[in-house]
Amino acid sequence: MARVTERVEVAIVGAGAVGLLLGCLLAQRGVDLIVLERRPAVSRASRAIGIHPPGLAALDAAGVGDAVRREAAGVEVGIALGGGRELARVPFGDRRILSLPQHRTEALLRERLAQLAPGALRTGAELVGLQQSVSGQVELELADGARVAARWAVGADGVRSTVRRLLGIAWQPRPGVAAYAMADAPDRTGAPGAALLCLEPDGIVESFPMPDGQRRWVARLPGPSGPTRMEPLSLAALQRLLRERLGVAPELPAAAKPSSFVARQRVATEFTRGRVALVGDAAHEISPIGGQGMSLGWLDAVAFDRALASAAPHERDGAALEGYARERGRAAARAVRRAAWNMRMGAPAHGAARVARLALVRILGLPPARSLLVSSFTMRGL
Repeated sequence: MARVTERVEVAIVGAGAVGLLLGCLLAQRGVDLIVLERRPAVSRASRAIGIHPPGLAALDAAGVGDAVRREAAGVEVGIALGGGRELARVPFGDRRILSLPQHRTEALLRERLAQLAPGALRTGAELVGLQQSVSGQVELELADGARVAARWAVGADGVRSTVRRLLGIAWQPRPGVAAYAMADAPDRTGAPGAALLCLEPDGIVESFPMPDGQRRWVARLPGPSGPTRMEPLSLAALQRLLRERLGVAPELPAAAKPSSFVARQRVATEFTRGRVALVGDAAHEISPIGGQGMSLGWLDAVAFDRALASAAPHERDGAALEGYARERGRAAARAVRRAAWNMRMGAPAHGAARVARLALVRILGLPPARSLLVSSFTMRGL
């Protein structure tokens, strides 16, 4: 590589929710860092809304937990329904889940990072090259010709991670793939604190409370899982699908912008390579149904920060990250298995298969099995 133009302790590639939270954790300890974000502007697209208890603890550690609580809606209970009849009710108690659009969570994290490390976030900074030297240094080349040298580097750059690609780390598929469409609408369910899981013959419809009296509706699409990227379902088509499945469907406002996506599950074969680590969606893609992907990434960030805090001052070969890789690899494997089960339960089912599934849901809604559902939904053990 050409001459280095900047030197830092840690370079984070990706300024999504996970990269920003990691930047805050490191900056609080006085670590000299840079956060490189390819996008020049902030995205407001519909993405994650669920903040689970371990994720909220990570936000507390980064100093934004109270701000999130002030803005978020609370999910107090999960209710499973079939044909309009209640099958099971799972109260979360003191492990309730919060709901806040990802762009607002990221805005709070950006504000916090700017307070802790002014100028650390660089937008419009696209990574095009990465090398590790024998002297214990990671060198990053940007599209504009700038070169950054760091003692450690982190790929927090999402499912299509450039860091993972440049490292040559494989991306292995795991069970679970399906297509979904979603849109937000005013909440007229009469259950503002409830997550509703409607297990219908042609596929699940889920809905979750959001701030300001809104509710997100997510429907599994029929047929094959579809391509890697999908054209959004039209508003009229999504409204029709919801009405066919639910009978009395929410009225989606004319201004609603439905989005469609394919949920896939994949895990990196390695979470670290030398002095570079992968966190969040760069390390593992899990189904967003249940909303656990963002919180899982925050737990990666907490674990990485902890690993670096315990690293020897002159650590060169990345041995300090071995424990991080083992711990987060196991957590990702558990999360993938849970998400695959959730996807199977929401798949289309008719006849005897549907009767059996609804019976299982009723059983799982009763003690002692209900405690297992609470643990799974609230990310205990990850």
